[in-house]
Amino acid sequence: MGTLVIDKKKFVVIEEKKFEKLELLAAQKTAPAKKLSLAEGKKMAHKLIDKWSEGK
Repeated sequence: MGTLVIDKKKFVVIEEKKFEKLELLAAQKTAPAKKLSLAEGKKMAHKLIDKWSEGK
């Protein structure tokens, strides 16, 4: 690992394989999107429609 200084900013240079491992770890820490069942989705949609209609 090496360090570069360009325009008073520090940059770190690492091996490509290490970078790919780091990138993979960062991607795994994101929360997966929640998938709803058809019934749950319908229920949520109706709630949002009711909420929207009350506001108007």
